[in-house]
Amino acid sequence: MMILAENEGFFSQLMGICQKLSEGFGATLLIFFLTLLFALPLGLVIAAGRMSKFKPLSTLVKLYISIVRGTPLMLQLLVVMFGPFYLFGMKISQDYRFYAVIIGFSLNYAAYFAEIYRSGIQAVPVGQYEACEILGYSRAQRFFKVVFPQMVKNIIPSVTNEVITLVKDTSLAFAIAYTEMFTVAKQVAAAQATIMPLFVAGLFYYVFNFVVAFVMELLEKKMNYFR
Repeated sequence: MMILAENEGFFSQLMGICQKLSEGFGATLLIFFLTLLFALPLGLVIAAGRMSKFKPLSTLVKLYISIVRGTPLMLQLLVVMFGPFYLFGMKISQDYRFYAVIIGFSLNYAAYFAEIYRSGIQAVPVGQYEACEILGYSRAQRFFKVVFPQMVKNIIPSVTNEVITLVKDTSLAFAIAYTEMFTVAKQVAAAQATIMPLFVAGLFYYVFNFVVAFVMELLEKKMNYFR
């Protein structure tokens, strides 16, 4: 009976932790999906600037990518959060924390996606471009009908790695006091004086990443139309 009571107490505690973490998990999901929503197309724009023949533009974009990839994401979030106040004297509202998280994550991941896009575009054989010229395709037609589909096929493994990293990086939102799942896990662990919430949070992240990897693998197989 004592063992049964202990087991019931353990599972009751576990369910309570899962319930509390699920509240923060919604914020984690929101950060994840909104970052992808903005960073994926923005990365394409940055990649275009990076490959531009207009030297000042390509140099400026290269500097931006270098700064983003060379500094911690946590520092970038702090700059986005407090920069408007220290640089322009703007008042920061409580709601701005959420916007700062999305802006910081989107700008960071857009730089990484831009380099992935660039590698995918440059991997398209030169003969494809020559064929487009012979067929009389415009630059827009050449990109969206020929280059873009092949680029997507080439970059899926690299994009998968970045998306998996994004799942884990959502925990960095705590740097500007935005409450997501990892922040909730730390609060519960401190309140209950147990490390269990952190392990449960780790399980949440693992399952989330497992689903992401599974979906991306299905997409990769679907795009492998030459095999």
